[in-house]
Amino acid sequence: MPLDKKTLLDAVKEAKAKSGEKKFIQSVELILDIKEIDMKSPEGKIQQVIELPHVTGKPNKILVVASGELALKARKAKVDKVMEKADLEGVTGKKKELRKLANNYDVFLSEAPLMPLVGRTFGPVLGPRGKLPVPVPPNADITGLIMKYRKTVVVRMRNQPIIQCSVGTVDMSEKDLVDNIQAVLRVLEGKLKRGFKNIKFAFIKTSMGKPVKIKP
Repeated sequence: MPLDKKTLLDAVKEAKAKSGEKKFIQSVELILDIKEIDMKSPEGKIQQVIELPHVTGKPNKILVVASGELALKARKAKVDKVMEKADLEGVTGKKKELRKLANNYDVFLSEAPLMPLVGRTFGPVLGPRGKLPVPVPPNADITGLIMKYRKTVVVRMRNQPIIQCSVGTVDMSEKDLVDNIQAVLRVLEGKLKRGFKNIKFAFIKTSMGKPVKIKP
């Protein structure tokens, strides 16, 4: 599977043309059909966080678990939600509230000392969703981390040899979408044993549109 920009650009343009008029901003997704891989081996269980070059039309919603100065800095950075230790203890064991938080936020950042508590509280709902919390050292640049994780995607392969991830939205430029697609493909090339030779088919698809095959 080539990283040729023109090939990807043509596929993105075609997918956008086939997206149809909708009352919401559709996502643009990259779908990969993987071949010649043992799904029971470690290489068949890919889970990778990838930072995209361009923020999408739907930036990730971020929840930060922190205390003291780090919590204050997170609020100043206008993160979507901050939970302190007391807040965390308040939802412990409340499955409905935990599921709601797990569904409402895309990325969970946790001050490192609070990670054990976050793991116990959120682990059962975040694990199956591929949203495992990211530890943050107390002296970290939380503003920079929030900016970084606004534009990350989680690429997962579980049970089926298919990888599907969002690379942006239809209101983004074709060039920015191609840059994001290439960023995902570069990481996966290193994760798959035979690189691009493990990719049988690749498609670009909008939320409601028809899949467009990327023609090598």
